[in-house]
Amino acid sequence: MYQRALLLFYLITFCSSGLFAQQIVWKDTVGTQKAQDTTVRNFSHLYDISDGIKDIGRFIRHDTTTKVSKKRSGISILPNVNYNPSIGFQIGAKVVGGVYVGDPENTTMSTFATALNYTTRGIIVGYLMHDTYTPKNKWNLKGAVFVAKAVGLDYGMGIGNNIPTDIVQEETLNNPERKRYVNQYTVYSFNERIYKNLLPGMFVGAGAFIELKRNIYTLGDHEYTPLDVYSDLTNYNAHKYNNNGLMFNWQYMTRDNPNSAYKGIYTDIVLRMSQTWMGSAQNAYQLQTDFRKYWPLSSVRPNHVLGFWHWGSYNIGGNLAYLDLPGTGKDAFARTGRGYTNGYFKGNSFFYSEVEYRFPILRNQFLSGVVFGNVQTANDRLGTKLFQQWQPGGGAGLRVLFNKATRTNLCIDYAFGRFGQRGLFLGLNEAF
Repeated sequence: MYQRALLLFYLITFCSSGLFAQQIVWKDTVGTQKAQDTTVRNFSHLYDISDGIKDIGRFIRHDTTTKVSKKRSGISILPNVNYNPSIGFQIGAKVVGGVYVGDPENTTMSTFATALNYTTRGIIVGYLMHDTYTPKNKWNLKGAVFVAKAVGLDYGMGIGNNIPTDIVQEETLNNPERKRYVNQYTVYSFNERIYKNLLPGMFVGAGAFIELKRNIYTLGDHEYTPLDVYSDLTNYNAHKYNNNGLMFNWQYMTRDNPNSAYKGIYTDIVLRMSQTWMGSAQNAYQLQTDFRKYWPLSSVRPNHVLGFWHWGSYNIGGNLAYLDLPGTGKDAFARTGRGYTNGYFKGNSFFYSEVEYRFPILRNQFLSGVVFGNVQTANDRLGTKLFQQWQPGGGAGLRVLFNKATRTNLCIDYAFGRFGQRGLFLGLNEAF
Protein backbone atom coordinates (compact mmCIF):
# COMPACT_ATOMS: atom_id res chain seq x y z
CA MET A 1 0.00 0.00 0.00
CA TYR A 2 2.88 2.34 0.88
CA GLN A 3 4.66 1.62 -2.40
CA ARG A 4 1.51 2.35 -4.43
CA ALA A 5 0.95 5.63 -2.57
CA LEU A 6 4.59 6.61 -3.16
CA LEU A 7 4.32 5.83 -6.88
CA LEU A 8 1.15 7.93 -7.13
CA PHE A 9 2.95 10.79 -5.36
CA TYR A 10 5.85 10.66 -7.82
CA LEU A 11 3.47 10.49 -10.76
CA ILE A 12 1.48 13.52 -9.62
CA THR A 13 4.70 15.42 -8.85
CA PHE A 14 6.12 14.85 -12.34
CA CYS A 15 2.83 15.59 -14.07
CA SER A 16 2.28 18.74 -12.05
CA SER A 17 5.68 20.07 -13.07
CA GLY A 18 4.21 21.10 -16.43
CA LEU A 19 2.38 23.87 -14.60
CA PHE A 20 5.61 25.63 -13.73
CA ALA A 21 7.56 24.74 -16.86
CA GLN A 22 5.49 26.86 -19.19
CA GLN A 23 2.89 29.58 -19.28
CA ILE A 24 -0.22 28.37 -21.09
CA VAL A 25 -2.15 31.04 -22.99
CA TRP A 26 -5.57 29.88 -24.18
CA LYS A 27 -7.20 31.53 -27.16
CA ASP A 28 -10.75 32.70 -26.82
CA THR A 29 -12.75 30.06 -28.65
CA VAL A 30 -16.12 31.77 -28.39
CA GLY A 31 -16.72 32.23 -32.07
CA THR A 32 -17.11 29.98 -35.06
CA GLN A 33 -17.70 26.25 -34.71
CA LYS A 34 -14.52 25.61 -36.70
CA ALA A 35 -12.44 27.60 -34.20
CA GLN A 36 -13.95 25.69 -31.31
CA ASP A 37 -13.32 22.29 -32.92
CA THR A 38 -9.70 23.19 -33.72
CA THR A 39 -9.06 24.12 -30.10
CA VAL A 40 -10.66 20.92 -28.85
CA ARG A 41 -8.50 18.73 -31.10
CA ASN A 42 -5.24 20.57 -30.32
CA PHE A 43 -4.13 18.85 -27.11
CA SER A 44 -0.33 19.29 -27.36
CA HIS A 45 -0.40 21.64 -24.35
CA LEU A 46 -2.25 19.08 -22.19
CA TYR A 47 -0.66 16.53 -19.89
CA ASP A 48 -2.07 13.08 -19.09
CA ILE A 49 -1.01 9.89 -17.31
CA SER A 50 0.80 8.58 -20.39
CA ASP A 51 2.97 11.71 -20.41
CA GLY A 52 3.68 11.22 -16.72
CA ILE A 53 4.76 7.60 -17.19
CA LYS A 54 7.09 8.65 -20.03
CA ASP A 55 8.60 11.41 -17.88
CA ILE A 56 9.21 8.96 -15.03
CA GLY A 57 10.87 6.58 -17.51
CA ARG A 58 13.10 9.36 -18.84
CA PHE A 59 13.99 10.35 -15.27
CA ILE A 60 14.98 6.78 -14.40
CA ARG A 61 17.07 6.52 -17.61
CA HIS A 62 18.49 10.06 -17.10
CA ASP A 63 17.11 10.90 -20.56
CA THR A 64 16.96 14.65 -21.21
CA THR A 65 15.17 14.36 -24.58
CA THR A 66 12.31 16.85 -24.86
CA LYS A 67 10.83 15.58 -28.11
CA VAL A 68 7.04 15.33 -27.90
CA SER A 69 5.05 12.82 -29.90
CA LYS A 70 2.50 14.63 -32.05
CA LYS A 71 0.25 11.62 -32.49
CA ARG A 72 -1.74 10.24 -29.58
CA SER A 73 -3.87 7.11 -29.79
CA GLY A 74 -7.52 7.41 -28.84
CA ILE A 75 -7.42 3.90 -27.34
CA SER A 76 -6.54 3.27 -23.70
CA ILE A 77 -5.72 -0.23 -22.41
CA LEU A 78 -5.47 -0.44 -18.67
CA PRO A 79 -5.94 -2.54 -15.58
CA ASN A 80 -9.50 -1.88 -14.44
CA VAL A 81 -9.12 -1.22 -10.73
CA ASN A 82 -12.31 0.18 -9.26
CA TYR A 83 -14.23 0.54 -6.04
CA ASN A 84 -17.66 1.55 -4.90
CA PRO A 85 -19.82 0.34 -2.02
CA SER A 86 -22.08 -1.68 -4.34
CA ILE A 87 -19.43 -3.91 -5.89
CA GLY A 88 -16.53 -3.76 -3.42
CA PHE A 89 -13.02 -3.75 -4.89
CA GLN A 90 -12.76 -4.63 -8.57
CA ILE A 91 -9.84 -5.90 -10.59
CA GLY A 92 -9.83 -6.61 -14.30
CA ALA A 93 -8.83 -5.34 -17.70
CA LYS A 94 -10.53 -2.59 -19.66
CA VAL A 95 -10.16 -1.04 -23.10
CA VAL A 96 -11.77 2.34 -23.78
CA GLY A 97 -11.44 4.36 -26.92
CA GLY A 98 -12.65 7.17 -29.07
CA VAL A 99 -12.30 7.69 -32.79
CA TYR A 100 -13.73 9.95 -35.47
CA VAL A 101 -15.11 7.93 -38.40
CA GLY A 102 -15.71 11.15 -40.32
CA ASP A 103 -14.44 14.72 -40.45
CA PRO A 104 -14.18 15.94 -36.81
CA GLU A 105 -15.62 19.29 -37.89
CA ASN A 106 -19.02 17.70 -38.62
CA THR A 107 -18.84 14.26 -36.97
CA THR A 108 -19.15 13.44 -33.27
CA MET A 109 -16.51 11.22 -31.70
CA SER A 110 -17.50 7.54 -31.61
CA THR A 111 -16.68 5.76 -28.35
CA PHE A 112 -16.45 2.17 -27.19
CA ALA A 113 -15.53 0.22 -24.08
CA THR A 114 -14.97 -3.45 -23.27
CA ALA A 115 -13.93 -5.10 -20.03
CA LEU A 116 -13.69 -8.29 -18.03
CA ASN A 117 -13.82 -7.76 -14.27
CA TYR A 118 -13.99 -9.57 -10.94
CA THR A 119 -14.94 -7.98 -7.61
CA THR A 120 -14.56 -8.90 -3.96
CA ARG A 121 -18.36 -9.36 -3.73
CA GLY A 122 -18.12 -12.28 -6.15
CA ILE A 123 -19.28 -10.35 -9.21
CA ILE A 124 -17.91 -11.41 -12.61
CA VAL A 125 -18.72 -9.06 -15.49
CA GLY A 126 -17.88 -8.95 -19.17
CA TYR A 127 -19.25 -6.36 -21.57
CA LEU A 128 -18.83 -4.57 -24.87
CA MET A 129 -20.47 -1.15 -25.40
CA HIS A 130 -20.37 1.25 -28.32
CA ASP A 131 -21.75 4.65 -29.34
CA THR A 132 -21.01 5.15 -33.03
CA TYR A 133 -21.57 8.21 -35.24
CA THR A 134 -21.22 7.81 -39.01
CA PRO A 135 -19.73 10.61 -41.18
CA LYS A 136 -21.58 13.91 -40.86
CA ASN A 137 -23.63 12.32 -38.03
CA LYS A 138 -26.10 10.88 -40.52
CA TRP A 139 -26.62 7.81 -38.31
CA ASN A 140 -25.96 7.00 -34.66
CA LEU A 141 -25.77 3.42 -33.37
CA LYS A 142 -25.70 2.58 -29.66
CA GLY A 143 -25.54 -0.89 -28.19
CA ALA A 144 -24.12 -3.29 -25.66
CA VAL A 145 -23.58 -6.97 -24.91
CA PHE A 146 -23.42 -7.76 -21.20
CA VAL A 147 -22.85 -11.05 -19.33
CA ALA A 148 -22.49 -11.20 -15.57
CA LYS A 149 -22.67 -13.27 -12.46
CA ALA A 150 -24.05 -10.50 -10.30
CA VAL A 151 -24.42 -9.86 -6.60
CA GLY A 152 -26.59 -6.85 -5.72
CA LEU A 153 -27.30 -5.19 -2.39
CA ASP A 154 -31.03 -4.71 -1.84
CA TYR A 155 -32.80 -2.31 0.54
CA GLY A 156 -36.36 -2.82 -0.60
CA MET A 157 -38.69 -0.61 -2.60
CA GLY A 158 -39.49 3.07 -2.21
CA ILE A 159 -37.62 6.09 -0.91
CA GLY A 160 -37.02 5.04 2.72
CA ASN A 161 -40.34 6.13 4.25
CA ASN A 162 -41.34 4.79 7.65
CA ILE A 163 -45.05 4.25 6.92
CA PRO A 164 -47.02 2.21 9.49
CA THR A 165 -48.58 -0.99 8.13
CA ASP A 166 -49.95 -4.16 9.68
CA ILE A 167 -49.02 -6.28 6.67
CA VAL A 168 -45.67 -7.93 7.33
CA GLN A 169 -44.98 -8.55 3.65
CA GLU A 170 -45.60 -4.92 2.69
CA GLU A 171 -43.35 -3.71 5.53
CA THR A 172 -40.63 -6.07 4.31
CA LEU A 173 -40.96 -4.66 0.79
CA ASN A 174 -40.94 -1.03 1.96
CA ASN A 175 -38.10 -1.81 4.45
CA PRO A 176 -38.24 1.37 6.60
CA GLU A 177 -35.38 0.09 8.80
CA ARG A 178 -33.16 -0.15 5.68
CA LYS A 179 -32.24 -3.75 6.37
CA ARG A 180 -29.75 -5.05 3.83
CA TYR A 181 -30.48 -8.07 1.65
CA VAL A 182 -28.11 -9.58 -0.91
CA ASN A 183 -29.47 -10.87 -4.21
CA GLN A 184 -27.45 -13.10 -6.49
CA TYR A 185 -28.25 -13.86 -10.13
CA THR A 186 -26.85 -14.42 -13.61
CA VAL A 187 -27.74 -12.02 -16.42
CA TYR A 188 -27.34 -12.16 -20.20
CA SER A 189 -28.21 -8.91 -21.96
CA PHE A 190 -28.13 -7.49 -25.47
CA ASN A 191 -29.48 -4.19 -26.79
CA GLU A 192 -29.02 -2.18 -29.94
CA ARG A 193 -30.49 1.11 -31.12
CA ILE A 194 -30.17 2.92 -34.43
CA TYR A 195 -30.89 6.64 -34.89
CA LYS A 196 -31.37 8.67 -38.07
CA ASN A 197 -30.33 12.30 -38.12
CA LEU A 198 -33.29 14.47 -39.20
CA LEU A 199 -32.13 17.96 -38.24
CA PRO A 200 -28.81 19.30 -36.90
CA GLY A 201 -28.33 17.59 -33.55
CA MET A 202 -31.68 15.76 -33.63
CA PHE A 203 -32.12 12.01 -34.15
CA VAL A 204 -35.02 9.56 -34.07
CA GLY A 205 -34.62 5.82 -33.87
CA ALA A 206 -35.70 2.42 -32.70
CA GLY A 207 -34.13 -0.68 -31.23
CA ALA A 208 -34.59 -3.93 -29.36
CA PHE A 209 -33.42 -5.42 -26.08
CA ILE A 210 -33.10 -8.96 -24.74
CA GLU A 211 -32.45 -9.54 -21.04
CA LEU A 212 -32.36 -13.02 -19.51
CA LYS A 213 -32.01 -13.37 -15.73
CA ARG A 214 -31.37 -16.78 -14.20
CA ASN A 215 -30.46 -18.42 -10.87
CA ILE A 216 -32.02 -15.57 -8.85
CA TYR A 217 -32.07 -15.93 -5.08
CA THR A 218 -31.50 -13.96 -1.88
CA LEU A 219 -28.57 -15.02 0.26
CA GLY A 220 -29.24 -15.96 3.88
CA ASP A 221 -32.23 -17.35 5.72
CA HIS A 222 -35.21 -14.96 5.65
CA GLU A 223 -38.90 -15.50 6.30
CA TYR A 224 -39.72 -12.81 3.73
CA THR A 225 -37.52 -10.88 1.30
CA PRO A 226 -38.39 -7.83 -0.84
CA LEU A 227 -37.64 -9.88 -3.97
CA ASP A 228 -40.07 -12.68 -3.03
CA VAL A 229 -42.81 -10.34 -1.78
CA TYR A 230 -42.76 -8.18 -4.91
CA SER A 231 -42.63 -11.21 -7.22
CA ASP A 232 -45.66 -12.75 -5.50
CA LEU A 233 -47.63 -9.48 -5.72
CA THR A 234 -46.88 -9.03 -9.44
CA ASN A 235 -46.98 -12.71 -10.55
CA TYR A 236 -43.32 -12.91 -11.57
CA ASN A 237 -41.14 -15.99 -11.22
CA ALA A 238 -38.76 -14.99 -8.42
CA HIS A 239 -35.96 -17.25 -9.69
CA LYS A 240 -35.83 -16.68 -13.46
CA TYR A 241 -37.52 -14.60 -16.16
CA ASN A 242 -37.02 -12.85 -19.51
CA ASN A 243 -37.43 -9.15 -20.23
CA ASN A 244 -37.43 -8.65 -24.01
CA GLY A 245 -38.91 -5.88 -26.09
CA LEU A 246 -38.68 -2.88 -28.37
CA MET A 247 -37.47 0.69 -27.95
CA PHE A 248 -38.41 3.91 -29.71
CA ASN A 249 -36.09 6.84 -29.21
CA TRP A 250 -35.71 10.59 -29.71
CA GLN A 251 -32.31 12.22 -29.20
CA TYR A 252 -30.98 15.77 -29.35
CA MET A 253 -27.26 16.31 -28.93
CA THR A 254 -24.95 19.33 -29.20
CA ARG A 255 -22.34 18.48 -26.54
CA ASP A 256 -18.76 18.67 -27.77
CA ASN A 257 -17.44 15.43 -26.24
CA PRO A 258 -19.21 12.35 -24.77
CA ASN A 259 -16.48 11.60 -22.19
CA SER A 260 -16.10 15.04 -20.63
CA ALA A 261 -18.26 17.75 -22.18
CA TYR A 262 -17.32 21.42 -21.91
CA LYS A 263 -20.51 22.76 -23.48
CA GLY A 264 -23.77 21.77 -25.12
CA ILE A 265 -26.80 19.58 -24.47
CA TYR A 266 -27.55 15.87 -24.57
CA THR A 267 -31.17 14.64 -24.46
CA ASP A 268 -32.40 11.07 -24.95
CA ILE A 269 -36.03 9.96 -24.54
CA VAL A 270 -36.74 6.23 -24.80
CA LEU A 271 -40.01 4.30 -24.74
CA ARG A 272 -39.20 0.74 -23.61
CA MET A 273 -41.89 -1.83 -24.30
CA SER A 274 -41.46 -5.31 -22.81
CA GLN A 275 -43.42 -7.69 -25.05
CA THR A 276 -44.66 -11.22 -24.31
CA TRP A 277 -44.68 -12.02 -28.04
CA MET A 278 -40.90 -11.49 -27.96
CA GLY A 279 -40.53 -13.85 -24.99
CA SER A 280 -40.87 -11.35 -22.16
CA ALA A 281 -42.48 -12.62 -18.95
CA GLN A 282 -45.03 -9.77 -18.99
CA ASN A 283 -45.98 -6.72 -21.01
CA ALA A 284 -44.68 -3.53 -19.44
CA TYR A 285 -44.13 0.05 -20.64
CA GLN A 286 -41.53 2.45 -19.27
CA LEU A 287 -40.64 5.98 -20.44
CA GLN A 288 -36.98 6.88 -19.78
CA THR A 289 -35.58 10.41 -19.96
CA ASP A 290 -31.94 11.52 -19.92
CA PHE A 291 -31.08 15.25 -20.08
CA ARG A 292 -27.63 16.81 -19.63
CA LYS A 293 -26.64 20.46 -19.97
CA TYR A 294 -23.15 21.98 -19.72
CA TRP A 295 -22.34 25.67 -19.18
CA PRO A 296 -18.74 26.81 -19.86
CA LEU A 297 -17.62 29.19 -17.11
CA SER A 298 -14.41 30.44 -18.73
CA SER A 299 -13.23 31.13 -22.27
CA VAL A 300 -9.58 30.52 -21.29
CA ARG A 301 -10.01 27.43 -19.04
CA PRO A 302 -12.36 25.14 -21.00
CA ASN A 303 -12.61 22.51 -18.25
CA HIS A 304 -14.20 25.08 -15.92
CA VAL A 305 -17.80 23.91 -16.31
CA LEU A 306 -21.15 23.73 -14.55
CA GLY A 307 -23.11 20.60 -15.45
CA PHE A 308 -26.68 19.50 -14.83
CA TRP A 309 -28.06 15.96 -15.19
CA HIS A 310 -31.57 14.56 -15.04
CA TRP A 311 -32.36 10.84 -15.38
CA GLY A 312 -35.84 9.42 -14.96
CA SER A 313 -37.88 6.30 -15.62
CA TYR A 314 -41.67 6.43 -15.43
CA ASN A 315 -44.12 3.54 -15.43
CA ILE A 316 -46.91 3.99 -17.98
CA GLY A 317 -48.31 0.47 -17.99
CA GLY A 318 -47.76 -3.03 -16.60
CA ASN A 319 -45.21 -4.14 -14.00
CA LEU A 320 -41.48 -4.65 -14.34
CA ALA A 321 -39.75 -7.48 -12.51
CA TYR A 322 -38.16 -6.59 -9.17
CA LEU A 323 -34.56 -6.59 -10.43
CA ASP A 324 -35.55 -4.31 -13.33
CA LEU A 325 -37.22 -1.58 -11.27
CA PRO A 326 -35.63 1.83 -11.93
CA GLY A 327 -33.67 3.35 -9.09
CA THR A 328 -30.30 4.46 -7.77
CA GLY A 329 -27.51 3.48 -10.14
CA LYS A 330 -29.89 1.89 -12.67
CA ASP A 331 -28.81 4.12 -15.57
CA ALA A 332 -26.78 2.56 -18.39
CA PHE A 333 -23.40 3.15 -16.72
CA ALA A 334 -24.56 2.88 -13.08
CA ARG A 335 -23.45 6.43 -12.21
CA THR A 336 -26.60 8.00 -10.72
CA GLY A 337 -26.83 8.46 -6.97
CA ARG A 338 -23.21 8.81 -5.90
CA GLY A 339 -23.40 8.53 -2.12
CA TYR A 340 -25.63 5.45 -2.17
CA THR A 341 -25.21 1.83 -3.23
CA ASN A 342 -26.85 0.77 -6.49
CA GLY A 343 -30.55 0.07 -6.04
CA TYR A 344 -30.71 1.69 -2.60
CA PHE A 345 -33.92 3.50 -3.63
CA LYS A 346 -36.24 2.19 -6.33
CA GLY A 347 -39.85 2.19 -7.43
CA ASN A 348 -42.12 1.71 -10.39
CA SER A 349 -41.18 5.30 -11.27
CA PHE A 350 -37.96 7.11 -10.36
CA PHE A 351 -36.61 10.66 -10.80
CA TYR A 352 -33.02 11.82 -10.31
CA SER A 353 -31.23 15.18 -10.72
CA GLU A 354 -27.65 16.27 -10.12
CA VAL A 355 -25.58 19.44 -10.37
CA GLU A 356 -21.79 19.26 -10.66
CA TYR A 357 -19.25 22.09 -10.56
CA ARG A 358 -16.04 21.17 -12.41
CA PHE A 359 -12.97 23.34 -11.92
CA PRO A 360 -9.35 23.22 -13.09
CA ILE A 361 -6.48 22.76 -10.65
CA LEU A 362 -3.44 22.63 -12.97
CA ARG A 363 -3.10 24.64 -16.15
CA ASN A 364 -2.11 21.55 -18.14
CA GLN A 365 -5.40 19.90 -17.06
CA PHE A 366 -3.64 16.90 -15.52
CA LEU A 367 -5.51 17.55 -12.27
CA SER A 368 -8.96 19.05 -11.84
CA GLY A 369 -11.71 18.82 -9.25
CA VAL A 370 -15.47 18.52 -8.88
CA VAL A 371 -18.12 19.24 -6.27
CA PHE A 372 -21.58 17.73 -6.76
CA GLY A 373 -24.99 17.38 -5.17
CA ASN A 374 -27.96 15.20 -6.12
CA VAL A 375 -31.54 14.37 -5.18
CA GLN A 376 -33.73 11.38 -6.00
CA THR A 377 -37.34 10.38 -5.48
CA ALA A 378 -39.40 7.22 -6.09
CA ASN A 379 -42.89 5.93 -5.41
CA ASP A 380 -43.82 2.87 -3.35
CA ARG A 381 -46.76 0.51 -2.75
CA LEU A 382 -47.81 2.17 0.52
CA GLY A 383 -49.03 5.44 -0.96
CA THR A 384 -45.89 7.55 -1.41
CA LYS A 385 -46.08 9.32 -4.76
CA LEU A 386 -43.27 10.36 -7.05
CA PHE A 387 -41.92 13.85 -6.10
CA GLN A 388 -43.52 13.57 -2.62
CA GLN A 389 -40.29 12.79 -0.75
CA TRP A 390 -36.69 13.41 -1.75
CA GLN A 391 -33.38 11.95 -0.60
CA PRO A 392 -30.18 14.01 -1.02
CA GLY A 393 -26.59 13.05 -1.66
CA GLY A 394 -23.36 14.84 -2.47
CA GLY A 395 -19.61 14.87 -2.41
CA ALA A 396 -16.40 16.01 -4.06
CA GLY A 397 -13.64 14.48 -6.11
CA LEU A 398 -10.45 14.70 -8.11
CA ARG A 399 -9.97 14.18 -11.85
CA VAL A 400 -6.73 12.87 -13.34
CA LEU A 401 -6.41 13.25 -17.12
CA PHE A 402 -5.94 9.69 -18.36
CA ASN A 403 -6.04 10.21 -22.14
CA LYS A 404 -5.98 13.74 -23.49
CA ALA A 405 -6.91 12.63 -27.04
CA THR A 406 -10.36 11.49 -25.86
CA ARG A 407 -10.70 13.60 -22.64
CA THR A 408 -10.84 10.41 -20.59
CA ASN A 409 -10.49 11.18 -16.89
CA LEU A 410 -9.76 8.92 -13.95
CA CYS A 411 -12.47 9.93 -11.46
CA ILE A 412 -11.93 9.67 -7.71
CA ASP A 413 -15.00 10.74 -5.71
CA TYR A 414 -16.01 10.58 -2.08
CA ALA A 415 -19.77 10.87 -1.65
CA PHE A 416 -22.31 10.53 1.14
CA GLY A 417 -26.05 10.28 1.60
CA ARG A 418 -28.57 9.55 4.34
CA PHE A 419 -29.02 6.38 6.45
CA GLY A 420 -25.25 6.13 6.98
CA GLN A 421 -24.59 5.69 3.25
CA ARG A 422 -21.17 6.91 2.11
CA GLY A 423 -18.16 5.67 0.22
CA LEU A 424 -15.36 6.07 -2.29
CA PHE A 425 -16.31 5.88 -5.97
CA LEU A 426 -13.66 5.27 -8.64
CA GLY A 427 -14.15 5.07 -12.39
CA LEU A 428 -13.19 6.23 -15.86
CA ASN A 429 -14.97 9.17 -17.52
CA GLU A 430 -17.33 11.63 -15.90
CA ALA A 431 -20.55 10.48 -14.26
CA PHE A 432 -22.39 12.47 -16.94
